[in-house]
Amino acid sequence: MRRVILIIVAAALALAAAWWLGGLTGHVSATIAGLNVEAPAAIALVVLAAFVLLVHVLLRLLAGLLHLPGRLRFWSARRRRTAGDAAVSRSLVALAAGEAGDARRQADRSRRLLGDTPQTLLLAAEARRLAKEEALAGEIYGLMATRADSAFLGLRGLFRQAMAREDWDAAAALARRAETVHPGGAWLRDERAQLAVRTGNWAQALTLAGPDAPVADFAIAAAEAEGDPVQATRLARRAWKANPSLAPAALAYARLLRRSGRESRAIDVVQQAWANFPHPDLANFALESITDRLDRVKAAERLAARQPNHPESHLLLARETLAAGLIGAARRHAEAARRAGLTQRRLWLLLADIEAEEHGETEEGRAAQRDALRQAASAEPDPAWHCQTCGTNYPNWQPACPACHTAGHIRWGGPTRLALSGPS
Repeated sequence: MRRVILIIVAAALALAAAWWLGGLTGHVSATIAGLNVEAPAAIALVVLAAFVLLVHVLLRLLAGLLHLPGRLRFWSARRRRTAGDAAVSRSLVALAAGEAGDARRQADRSRRLLGDTPQTLLLAAEARRLAKEEALAGEIYGLMATRADSAFLGLRGLFRQAMAREDWDAAAALARRAETVHPGGAWLRDERAQLAVRTGNWAQALTLAGPDAPVADFAIAAAEAEGDPVQATRLARRAWKANPSLAPAALAYARLLRRSGRESRAIDVVQQAWANFPHPDLANFALESITDRLDRVKAAERLAARQPNHPESHLLLARETLAAGLIGAARRHAEAARRAGLTQRRLWLLLADIEAEEHGETEEGRAAQRDALRQAASAEPDPAWHCQTCGTNYPNWQPACPACHTAGHIRWGGPTRLALSGPS
């Protein structure tokens, strides 16, 4: 409806203009090169308007011809840009799909069409890496590192290559350069922390640790590597505070306290750790300076009182009472450990020792020992330090797994229950 109204209004205006022109009176005369021209005023206005329109059209055509080369270049650049963007997209898809040949071809095509931009250079380098052409990828990363608009991307690529070939010195130097180019980057902080773990620089790993990092593990290792006893004690205390249930953290702190003459405080730390999660190494530390058998039993009872119903407490008391010659108490605690759910090999071996101590070489004693040893042969394996990521077992705790290089995942427990073992 609106369009109809506009057409009617335009027609009315055109009719009014024509009516006005038709009503004009007078004549227009002109002499051009001796030629006299005379026409009514209305016709002269129409001719003048047509002449102005013709001049305008000619000027537009002339301007179009003058701008034609620029427009052709613009259209060509736009086509190249469109084709280049398509090559970038196809290269990204090929990289995601792991198709090295297509990724390399499309990345090279995007460079030809779009030039050496940060995007095309990065795609070319990543395509070379996918194709196992590390040297060529390194050259492209090096080119990127020299440009202001892609320096961080190039340094990051070179850093990843250095980490992959375990060139720690080169990786550290590249990390420092990348920090200068892009200070405070979250990725760089994480990578520097990983580099610190791989090189055993635990103080730096602790400094770079994020909110989800195993702070306690880093602090333990840093304390053990620290030469200043005061600073080492601070680090060990930080580890213990960060994870009171981690036995190595409590032991690191307790050892330094004992070394400085604060024996009662050291024992208190161990007892608190036992209350959180009993571990045999805690008992060994608490009893290692006691030689009298009965005194060891009393010390073990004080420690076990922090977790009186735990199988580890009963096992500790069973061992110490057996060593002190208290056979009845040893059997009672060993059976209590079994009732509490402990069915590991170490329990059955302890029961075999108890039978041997109580019955000696009698027929009954030998039969009881054989039965306990048979049970030990098929019993659940004893707990050990293992990596919760890859499952590798270790005789001692370590801050990072040497097999998979994961930090903070070596924990105490049974090998068949990696996901269920508690923190210790």
